[in-house]
Parts: sequence; structure tokens; C-alpha cells
Amino acid sequence: MLFLFRLIARQLALLTLSGAILAFLYPSLFLIFRDYFLWFFAATMFALGTVLEFDELKAELKNPKRISLAVLSQFSVMPLLAFTMAQYPGFSPAIALGFIIVGCAPGAMASNVIVYLAGGAVAFSVALTTVATFLSPILTPLLVKWLGGAILPIEVMPLMQTILFTVLLPLALGLFIQPYLGRHLPQVRAFAPGVAAIAIIIICSYAVAANQSRIQDMALSVLVGVIVVNLLGYALGWMLGRWYGFDQFHRITLMIELGMQNAGMGVALALQHFPAETALPGALFAVWCILTAAIASSWLRRFQMKQLEATGF
Repeated sequence: MLFLFRLIARQLALLTLSGAILAFLYPSLFLIFRDYFLWFFAATMFALGTVLEFDELKAELKNPKRISLAVLSQFSVMPLLAFTMAQYPGFSPAIALGFIIVGCAPGAMASNVIVYLAGGAVAFSVALTTVATFLSPILTPLLVKWLGGAILPIEVMPLMQTILFTVLLPLALGLFIQPYLGRHLPQVRAFAPGVAAIAIIIICSYAVAANQSRIQDMALSVLVGVIVVNLLGYALGWMLGRWYGFDQFHRITLMIELGMQNAGMGVALALQHFPAETALPGALFAVWCILTAAIASSWLRRFQMKQLEATGF
């Protein structure tokens, strides 16, 4: 059983893509999750809470300047990139708002896994995810309102409540129960990435199923927008990391954290509070960014191995 969950976590990109294709071809398979997608997303945050290492967080938090610069970048670069993309006149108001929601939802458990695979600074990645998650109930709704309020009517309090109950509380619960798990904690942590991966696959697949008819009309333009935002996020993350004076490991981490968004949260918010069409950018972003991140992590890992071989270390 554990092997299966680990396999699912390692093959997140392929399984997310496969789920999206299956949802497009047979939407009824995933429309049954309509009333449960928020619970699935809460499961990803609970899983994240069980795997966070307090000692690693403490070590990274001793450098508040580095954390502050990275978090500021997360809540500024991607929202502005997404807002710029949302101005494309071919997008409907719902699609435009969908881009903004994704851009305002930083941090995800998947990014921690990708940073690990890429040979980045894992503790830094976990610290960014944690800080961004605790800030998201306030900053994400306010940014969505500020950047997207002119596109569609937006109520801030319902967004805050959804993030509080599906993001912050499950994360806090996962952290809280760690001491009580005792000798079972390593086993829970071994299953957690697989649980989060399953939830992400189901959420994104449901979003595709709910938008099947719309995908045929506008999927190409939305996908191009997703690709541009994702790749620019990677590029700006790397350049900002160099500008901030980060070492290579922390530059890799910032690049991945900016390029990858918490698309699961974006999809959940869109489906809960706006027309189903709003979730389409998030669903496509989840599939695309996981694919590109998986490819990038493999290349970066090989690049670092070659560097080590060249220097003799």
C-alpha cells in the first residue's frame, strides 16, 4: 500500500495529466465529486501539516530577510503577471478572474516535493509554503478583490472563510497532532505526499469535467496564457534570487516557488465562489506547472551532479 502511495506522489505530473484527459472524455466520472472538492483540498493541507519539520522551519526562520524577500515576491510577482495576462481581450470575465485567482494563491505541497527533486533548499521551500499559507487567508482574498474586483463582483469575507477552513485549520491540525502520533509519525509522513497527490488529481480533474464544453472553445488561448505565466514565473524567480544575493540552492527554490502556484486552492476558490468557468485556468495551470516543474527538476538535478563531478566533490 505504501509503495502505491509513493508511486502516485512520484508520478503526480503524469497522473494529473491523465486525470484531466479522462475527465474531458468522460466528465461523469468526476462530476460526482462536486460536493466534496473542498474536503479533498483540506486533505492536502492536513497532509502538509503532518510532514512539516519544526527544526527545519526554525533554522530557515533565523534568516527573516531571505524569507521576507521571497514571500514578498510570491505575493507580488505572480499576481501582477496573472493580472497582466487577464487583460487579454479574448478572455471572458470569468476566465480573466480565474487567472488572477491562481496568481494570488502561492505555495503548495507539490512545490516542496519538486524542490527536493531539483536539489534546491528544501527547508527554505517548506518555510515559504508555511508562511505563505498562514498569510493566504488575508492576502489572497484582498489581492483577488484588488486586482479582479473590476472584472466580477467579489466578496472578500467568503473567500477568507473558505481559505481559513480549508487551508489554515487543516494545516494547523496536521501540525498539532504530530506529537501525538508518536512512533506512527514516520508512517503518516510516508503516506502524506500520496494523499495530497490523489486530492490534487481529483480536484483538477473535476474542474476539467465541469468545464468540458468550454474547453473546446477556449482551451488553446487559456493554455497559452498559462504557459506564459508559468515560464515567466520561473524566469523572474531565478533573476530575483540572483538580485537578492541568494546562493544557487535558494535561487532554484525561489524559481520553483514562483513558477508553481497553489492551483488546487485556486480551483477550489473558483468552484466555490464563482462560475465553474473561472476554474479552467487553475485546472490547466495545475497540469502544466507540474509537468514543467517535473522536467525542470530532473534537468537541474543532472546539472548539479555534473557540477559536482567537474569539481571533484
